[in-house]
Parts: sequence; C-alpha cells; structure tokens
Amino acid sequence: MDNHNQNNHEELGYLFNIEILVKDKSNALALQALLQLLNNAENIIDYRINSGIELGSIIESLLVAKKQTFISNSYKRLTATAQDKKKVSQAPPSPPAKEKNKPTKPLSDNFASMANNGDFGAWIQKHISENRLIRLSVIRNGVRTSIPCRILNFIPETYAMNVYHVDEKQVYTFNLSEIIDFIET
Repeated sequence: MDNHNQNNHEELGYLFNIEILVKDKSNALALQALLQLLNNAENIIDYRINSGIELGSIIESLLVAKKQTFISNSYKRLTATAQDKKKVSQAPPSPPAKEKNKPTKPLSDNFASMANNGDFGAWIQKHISENRLIRLSVIRNGVRTSIPCRILNFIPETYAMNVYHVDEKQVYTFNLSEIIDFIET
C-alpha cells in the first residue's frame, strides 16, 4: 500500500503542442518576451520553438546572394563553351526574344516542347543567371497561388525548383508537377 501512495505523488511530464501570439514592437522583442516567460516558469522543463523566428534574415539573404553569384558565374562559363561549339557547328539563328510582360504558354506546354528539344535546362539557366523576375502559378494542396519570384536553382533529377518569393522574402521548393504556368515580367 505504501508503493501505491508513492506512485500517486510522482510527477510526470506532459507534452503540449501550442501556438502563441505575442504582441510587441518587433519579432526580436516578442521572442525575448516569450523566452523570458518560458525560462521563468518553474513547471516548464524543456521547450522547442519551431517557427516564428525571423532573426538572421540578413545572413540568409547574403547566403542566397552568394549562391546566386556562384550559379551565375557557372552558367556564364557553360554558355561561353556552348557559344564556342555553336560557332563551329554554324547552327541556325534562334527565334526573336519574347516581348516583356507578355504571358507565355502554360509551363506544361513549354516543358513538353522544351524537353523534346533539350531547351528546358537552357531556359531555366537563363532565368537563373539573369536573375529574372517571373510569376509562377502553382497548385499546392489543392490551393492555386500566384507567386512573384526568382528561380534560384533547378534539380533535374527530382524535377524540383527552388524559388525566392520576392514579396514574402522566403525560399520555396516546387515540383514541376505543381507549377501550372509562368509569366515573364
């Protein structure tokens, strides 16, 4: 009977998954207030903040810019080699450039034609190296969204594309199957 009474007084830990809205002048001050609250509570033995921290955005933007410069320099070397090969083979001239702000065909149509001609990789690299602003229409989880963005990179093995959302200042990854169409701006 003494064991039974001893078990009733044993303290246990319980895990809760919550979202907390903290009002303050900045994200950093709100985070500081939340951390103080959590650290000063005697009953809280551990915690993990999964989202909402907006610190380090300058570092993140510098890393994205450095990666973009590396990709751009790599593409310039590739295009210089490709142009040397074209001079030797005397390929026919390419079609005239598209007008700015003119909507293009849906990506599925472009992808099919470009994949057959081998132009898709060149199209992606051109947009990456020139840091062009485009608008993607995507469907994710049944929701259609239009995103003004710049293409950061493309992974041909998985058909995944990383884009930088210029309004939200966030990086997103989309599969080509999620992309409906694009508009060059």
